[in-house]
Amino acid sequence: METLKKLYDYFPTSVFTGSSLVFISEDWKVELTEHQNTDFSKTSPNSSIIRVKIYKRALNGEFLQGHYVDFSITPVSELATQIERYIQAAVGKNLKEYDAG
Repeated sequence: METLKKLYDYFPTSVFTGSSLVFISEDWKVELTEHQNTDFSKTSPNSSIIRVKIYKRALNGEFLQGHYVDFSITPVSELATQIERYIQAAVGKNLKEYDAG
């Protein structure tokens, strides 16, 4: 949860739910969740992985999950930069404009 809390500082338009960071617009929902890396072959097996899930609003108003990507980049500033680039490419809009719908 520590990494999500740090990412909240980079993404002030997000909502921290206690277990995830969420961005919602008229057509999209993006959810960031934190998971522990359990690959013990790595040098730091307990490093955090941030999963970014993209949802698109269907015609009935429900959000349908599309794709997701796991990020395991340090430092947090570079992680935030790469997540922002990914979301911008996936939904076609800048996160700084995200709350405007």
